[in-house]
Amino acid sequence: MAARTMHSKVVVIGSGPAAHTAAIYLARAQLEPVLYEGMMANGVAAGGQLTTTTDVENFPGFPTGVNGSKLMDAMREQSVKAGTKIVTDTVVNLDLSRRPFQFGLEYAPGEVHTADAVILATGASAKRLGLPGEDVYWQQGISACAVCDGAVPIFRDKPLFVIGGGDSAAEEALFLTKYGQHVTVLVRKNELRASSVMKSRLEDHKKVTVRRLAQGVEVKGDVDELVKFYRAKYGHEAVGGENGIDVKILTPEDKEKWVKEDQKKYQRRKMTHLVVEFTTTTEKGEIIETKQETVEANGLFYAIGHNPATELVRGQLEVDTEGYVITQPGTPFTSIQGVFACGDVQDKRYRQAITSAGTGCMAAMDAEKYIADLEVEEAARKKATAANGSASTNGTASTNGKI
Repeated sequence: MAARTMHSKVVVIGSGPAAHTAAIYLARAQLEPVLYEGMMANGVAAGGQLTTTTDVENFPGFPTGVNGSKLMDAMREQSVKAGTKIVTDTVVNLDLSRRPFQFGLEYAPGEVHTADAVILATGASAKRLGLPGEDVYWQQGISACAVCDGAVPIFRDKPLFVIGGGDSAAEEALFLTKYGQHVTVLVRKNELRASSVMKSRLEDHKKVTVRRLAQGVEVKGDVDELVKFYRAKYGHEAVGGENGIDVKILTPEDKEKWVKEDQKKYQRRKMTHLVVEFTTTTEKGEIIETKQETVEANGLFYAIGHNPATELVRGQLEVDTEGYVITQPGTPFTSIQGVFACGDVQDKRYRQAITSAGTGCMAAMDAEKYIADLEVEEAARKKATAANGSASTNGTASTNGKI
């Protein structure tokens, strides 16, 4: 039985601000876009990185802030209202070598999907360290974006830590000095990788301390005992994340305890301390000793890089050494005509919801023009074919008339 083929003029792959902005613009242009939001694509729920964020305070239009998940729910609703068809499935393969472009879905292996244009808005995910306590206190003290989260009340006038040794870590630390009581930068190696200018700014700042040969090894907070209690009974993996625990697995007694008391405690949880490992070495780098110290810390910021979600297009589109899609400066144009990239998958500098939305708009507008040009070319081709056919018929009739 032949595989069923479904064609779209334009598809959007992604589910964050860039993807939905692109979809809204395309739908309003009556291009009937199809958006593939993924099913836990790259380990992140539909909606992208904002679904792992609590309050977003720097997105225009929300003077009191907005919950990240609610913001993405609103964007999704607007996409649908504009006319976007949203498919909750993950694009697992994409062939950009043929026209129209061809791709397949994880949960529909018997279907072949094609599109004249593709907007890639798959985003990038922050690298994590997997420290004990990280899963419990993520976005409750731990963040991978100081610009996004540094100004929220839980960090104001508190001791904050940054992990990383490059320019990004230096920028994050300097930004956090506006809000935190003091900022400590933990550098795993004996030297900062940051540029000389950023290194000087960091080391000269009175609210910054750089600790070399130091690394975080465990995050502690005010619900550690509560988490320990439930993990002892239901397993380590059963407890953590945004919701804490699935009440369906609890005994009646524990369910009552969780609902009446512990759930509220967990929802209000916050990071309070960080266990740091310090290493002493000889001048040759030989380890003399390592020791651990538990220090007060109300915020921990990772500045160790991001992983762009470009597995679909590596080997097809041009990407840089870090895996980000290369676009023509100031545009969403990639190395293949008809493929546009927007959002964090091509942006390793700003990585903000608002800049992602802006590039989503750009990608949609350029995709609209590209499709319009295709339609003009197709109309011209059909006209030429019809003219050639007519001329051929007339020529044959004339010859027949002479015989």
